[in-house]
Amino acid sequence: MTMSFRRTAYVGLLVCALCTAPVMGEDDARRSAMAGRKLSEEAVRNLESRLEAAPDDLEARTELLGYYFRRAYGSKEAKEARQRHTLWLINNRPDAPVLGLPYAHLNAHLDGSAFQEGKQAWLKQVAREPENAAILGKAAAYLLLEDPTAAESLYKRAEAAEPQNPIWPDRLGHLHALGLATKTGEAKQESAKAALAAYERSLQHMKDRGNLLPDAAKAAFEAGDLGKARSYAEEVLAETGEDGDKLHHGHLILGRIALRADDVAKAREHLLAAGKTSGSPALNSFGPNMALARELLEKGERQGVLEYFKLCGSFWKEDRLDTWAKEVRAGKIPDFGANLEY
Repeated sequence: MTMSFRRTAYVGLLVCALCTAPVMGEDDARRSAMAGRKLSEEAVRNLESRLEAAPDDLEARTELLGYYFRRAYGSKEAKEARQRHTLWLINNRPDAPVLGLPYAHLNAHLDGSAFQEGKQAWLKQVAREPENAAILGKAAAYLLLEDPTAAESLYKRAEAAEPQNPIWPDRLGHLHALGLATKTGEAKQESAKAALAAYERSLQHMKDRGNLLPDAAKAAFEAGDLGKARSYAEEVLAETGEDGDKLHHGHLILGRIALRADDVAKAREHLLAAGKTSGSPALNSFGPNMALARELLEKGERQGVLEYFKLCGSFWKEDRLDTWAKEVRAGKIPDFGANLEY
């Protein structure tokens, strides 16, 4: 697995964590972890001391995992602390909601033997409770980037254990969708078809379809089913309300469909509508999707793409937009990297 794919897939995983249906308790865990990112050093010391007296304090561990999450990439101490808390939870509290989130997912490349220790700990938990869907799902999430085949098997087992639960086919769909932007030809289409089939099983059991419809629309488009892609995208826009993320992705899919019919003007119209979103947690953090922008540049449409960059600057404060604009003005097509994926 190349580093570029790792980065794209990992960012995709983070976006999934923000956007997909949560397992019970994950919303609270996410809020605690995000609050932990703002902890002072004194507060961190106090939480660590608190755990010495009460090691089963899940809220304290969750906040600390949030604190160490980004710092682990630049600090040996933070990395080791994150590994320690993650491994303790897997071994002692596999039910902890934070274990289903990236804050508690170790990485084979960065964490080495600690990742392998966590993998073996999860496999032991699965062997101990082979039909516990929550444990199967958390183990799958941990293995998602490093062993997608094992993760797929675990998600399928979770779905078999809870066939009416829309979460498991939703997660399985996201597994198949990871890395679609880096695939080509038959491999891309087959992955998209598998993602679409999983999403549609999830949609059958969802009361609120809105959060999954943009993903279903994208998967249908990549699978070559433009009729379903249009239907899902139009349903997204009909239900979007004030949701900037749905507006963004709904218009992008309709724009890409228009471009397949060589309607550059309509595609540009949808691109600009996508840029007029109010933003969302995912868009504000990871930025806009650039798949339609790239396709329009390949058709020679530069002005509309430059306007799109300008619109996106209202919610995404990144210098990359200026860099890309300079390249487009110079007649180049930028390397949009992970922004083609989400």
